[in-house]
Amino acid sequence: MFCHWGTVRRLSVKKLPLKHVIRARAFSGADAVNALRPFYFAVHPDFFGQHPREREINENSLKRLNGYLENLQKPGFRSFKPTTLTFYVREKEHNPSDVQESFGASGFKDPEEELEQAQRMETTLSSWLDNNAESAVKKLKNSLPLRKELDRLKGELSRQLHLSDIRWQRSWGIAHRCSQLHSLSRLAQQSPEALRNAKGHTVIFTDRSGMSATGYIMLGTMDVHHHWTKVFERLPSYATLQRKGLLLEDRISHLLGGIQITYMEDLQPMLMLEEYYSVLDGFYNRVRNSRLSFHPHSLRGLQMILESDRYAPNLHELGHFIIPTVCDPATLQWFIIAKAQQAREKLKRKEESKVLEKELIKTSAEKLSLQRLYKEPSVSSVQMIHSCNKLLEESLPSLQGMHLCISHFYSVLQDGDLCIPWNWKS
Repeated sequence: MFCHWGTVRRLSVKKLPLKHVIRARAFSGADAVNALRPFYFAVHPDFFGQHPREREINENSLKRLNGYLENLQKPGFRSFKPTTLTFYVREKEHNPSDVQESFGASGFKDPEEELEQAQRMETTLSSWLDNNAESAVKKLKNSLPLRKELDRLKGELSRQLHLSDIRWQRSWGIAHRCSQLHSLSRLAQQSPEALRNAKGHTVIFTDRSGMSATGYIMLGTMDVHHHWTKVFERLPSYATLQRKGLLLEDRISHLLGGIQITYMEDLQPMLMLEEYYSVLDGFYNRVRNSRLSFHPHSLRGLQMILESDRYAPNLHELGHFIIPTVCDPATLQWFIIAKAQQAREKLKRKEESKVLEKELIKTSAEKLSLQRLYKEPSVSSVQMIHSCNKLLEESLPSLQGMHLCISHFYSVLQDGDLCIPWNWKS
């Protein structure tokens, strides 16, 4: 199933063409996730705590792969244009030949054979907890002092710099997050004048430095303090560009019947503000020159995001339109009008699901005495609701006091968080 795998000691980068990972019609999305579970273990970002750059690359690629898998389950699915996902692979240290044995001597295994094997070896939640709960408890206990230190550092910096929030785009370990906050604290001492511009902003640690499309201050974790200082010094000019972007969103909305133009951080690649402004500007000029005729305010309440790597418009299961920046104006108008009512119904269901999801997370956490219950961004509200409802039916004393993450695969994170697939088996 996986092509061109080499046998190396610890870390290797391989490019896996998506056409060899997914046979679109042979798999459903859920089947593909099950079949890819061994692969998820080999590339999971939490195995790369000592390699932050490789960790970020894996997280980006996994996010895109999960998006492709979700699309497999949509009606009217069309094949994707050729693409390549890059992953760093963690192999077993005690026996490098294990990887070759697991994935086949040539590195190729038939998808149907992989799925059949995965189904035969299906893991149940109780059996997995029996084998992994003790290890997770130990890791969680060891991480408690660092978790307190992280909360302290985050609180101190937020107050000192008058920040709205401090976030992380990646699921870095606690020690790594503390190190990033220490770096920001040192910069605040060295360049207090530059950091005064940060008042009221949200800081997000990620892979690039600048300002994001959502207006967050992005601090690249591989950049030196000089790059961070330049970002804080440029905040006034970023604010000007952000205002221009908001104006473009309003103008596009006016031309398209009042539909809201938005950027969704959890569902789109992390764009720099300059990149997003360029996308808006190009799309605005395209729409303005086409003289589309939408009735004023007829699409108010609906949402639309722009994507540069698509060629056909789509209505997302969450109710927002996904519109290619190169979409033909006539096709755009026909598609939005034809799908408007369906979009409103999906948005309504989304809001109802969010409320139910929030209630079930709270109820499940209390029932199982969890310290924390949360989900990965790629897990939908419907999937989270399904998982919580199942958790409420179970008696799982080994979860008491634990941090539980609903994901797509089983894993014990380096700080003791337990990850379980949303569709776990009893």
